[in-house]
Amino acid sequence: MATILLAAAGAAVGAGFGGTVLGLSGAVIGRAVGATLGRVLDQRLLGQGSAAVEVGRIDRFRISGASEGAAVGRVWGRMRLPGQVIWATRFAETATRRGGKGAPRPATTEFSYSISLAIAICEGEITRIGRVWADGTEISAESLNMRVYTGAQTQQVDPKIAAVEGDGMAPAYRGTAYVVFEDLPLAQFGNRVPQFNFEVMRPAQGELIDTVPDLARSVRAVALIPGTGEYALATSRVHYDHGLGENISANVHSPGGETDFTASLTRLGEELPNCNSVSLVVSWFGDDLRAGECRLRPKVESRDLDGVDMPWVVSGVSRAVAQEVARLEGRPIYGGTPADAAVIEAISALRVAGKSVVFYPFILMEQLAGNALPDPWGGLEQARLPWRGRITLSRAPGLEGSPDGTAVADAEVAAFFGTASAADFSTASGAVAYAGPEEWTLRRFVLHYAALCHLAGGVDGFCIGSEMVNLTRIRGAAGGFPAVAEFTALAAEVRALLGPECKIGYAADWSEYFGFQPGDGDIFFNLDPLWADANIDFVGIDNSVPPFLPDLTPPNHGVYPIVF
Repeated sequence: MATILLAAAGAAVGAGFGGTVLGLSGAVIGRAVGATLGRVLDQRLLGQGSAAVEVGRIDRFRISGASEGAAVGRVWGRMRLPGQVIWATRFAETATRRGGKGAPRPATTEFSYSISLAIAICEGEITRIGRVWADGTEISAESLNMRVYTGAQTQQVDPKIAAVEGDGMAPAYRGTAYVVFEDLPLAQFGNRVPQFNFEVMRPAQGELIDTVPDLARSVRAVALIPGTGEYALATSRVHYDHGLGENISANVHSPGGETDFTASLTRLGEELPNCNSVSLVVSWFGDDLRAGECRLRPKVESRDLDGVDMPWVVSGVSRAVAQEVARLEGRPIYGGTPADAAVIEAISALRVAGKSVVFYPFILMEQLAGNALPDPWGGLEQARLPWRGRITLSRAPGLEGSPDGTAVADAEVAAFFGTASAADFSTASGAVAYAGPEEWTLRRFVLHYAALCHLAGGVDGFCIGSEMVNLTRIRGAAGGFPAVAEFTALAAEVRALLGPECKIGYAADWSEYFGFQPGDGDIFFNLDPLWADANIDFVGIDNSVPPFLPDLTPPNHGVYPIVF
């Protein structure tokens, strides 16, 4: 384009001078000069012609600053920290040539740059580096070719630093936590070293404060919660297909691209290195505080979309026929029950990580405000999202009209537990099949997961229930405690599925430890028959400390109780 325009302009200018040179008119000469200049511009702007093009070359670099004599940070807990550059190589320039030699366009040389550098973060020894930010944006640490040195007194010299500086000339920076980026590509950061920030975990050290133990290394077991999320426990990547190329990940929510469960398991090993036991919590949903009316079911967040590569199936129920979790303002109040295939993957991953697995079936109640359900505790309706420990008779013991101590109480407890047995469950094609009575009861809930754990290769421990405090205190017509007898029978069924090596127990509420005191002067150690049963290997006690409000009135302003 410039060739045409400048040729025409040159001809017009040349014609104005008139005359000839070497037999050529001024217009011809002007056209030639204009065309030559236009061709040069076209080559520069459009890449045409034979002149080589260079792209992305940098004349001068600036590296992140390093302050000589700057203090080394000392932190405890989890903090986001910047760093100080303590070592760096020269910038490496890489030229990549494309095209040329007969190609329709000239040869193009593209320049890219990289650097290796070490960044000191804080005093060691840390447990791990979590998230990484570059110029304020979180990025995947796995994409950075980053090595982490925790600041141990035994850490060795980084091989890249040693290779550049020579043998015996590179320090190990013992006592300082730092990271090394080897051959860090700079194109994504605008061909400069970005400002890095790091999420650092460092536990309090017992030698610094005699009365404070190193909690990070003292924890031996954890409960893995929440027990919901349809694919929260999957180690395989699962997504929902919304059509037209729109895929939404179901279980990948970190820049590193690993699944949520895999990322959590990695962090567990880094932050609690001596934790060797994990309680794997999985939830079904209860819909009523009246034991005789309560149904326990696996539920989904939505029936509209299923997970690609892992269709949701729990206890033989597919997404298409499952019930949905209760919704508030159009959104589910809980995640759905984890898919059976996801649970199997989680158990396998925990075992590969060297963790003992204790399976914990968990009941979540989903009644919302305005449920209009008769309240066995005397209210106008059942409480919003009540605690499972409030499941009781159609009328709670102690209230007028309660069936406690009658055959009706026996019948309501029996309806809650159901009649499913270990013989109703079988495994085929990598799934658990159920052929028992059509019921959604505690026995079906618990025995399904006992069979699933068996299919996954077994677990080290299994909890048959937890915190059913107002259920285990119900008295039957014969004066006994029918729910306790049901739990005892359930333990035998679980044993039949999981074998003698698995430890089986019941996790009582902390208040059950003291027995049942109805207030008339009597005391009943109602759980003793269960805890003394041959199929029960451990006694569990659950204690969820309630939140507290500090007393801000003088002289207690600023004084807060410590809750353990």
